[in-house]
Amino acid sequence: MSDDAGPDPEAVAAAVLTHPSVLRLDGGPFGSIASYLPGARVQGVRLGDPVEIAVVVALGMPFPEIAEGIAARVRAVLGDEARAVDVTVADVGAVGTEVVAGR
Repeated sequence: MSDDAGPDPEAVAAAVLTHPSVLRLDGGPFGSIASYLPGARVQGVRLGDPVEIAVVVALGMPFPEIAEGIAARVRAVLGDEARAVDVTVADVGAVGTEVVAGR
């Protein structure tokens, strides 16, 4: 996506997924955290002020540390060091297992 079209939610999603504790993106409560593109929906990323991210994470690292790592990745993609990023841990799972929300 070009700069004049605004931030790219797919690029933000890809950056979030590079965090070692993130198993997958999630729509958050009621599936409301998402961005919409022509013919596509990017679940787990809503660009705004603040940026909202929802993820399913693996056990092991403290949640505040995970959230800060995710926020740093988002800010790097958006090029805005001061931007507020809210991270929701929608569920917790184990690496290598299928995660089912709500269980």
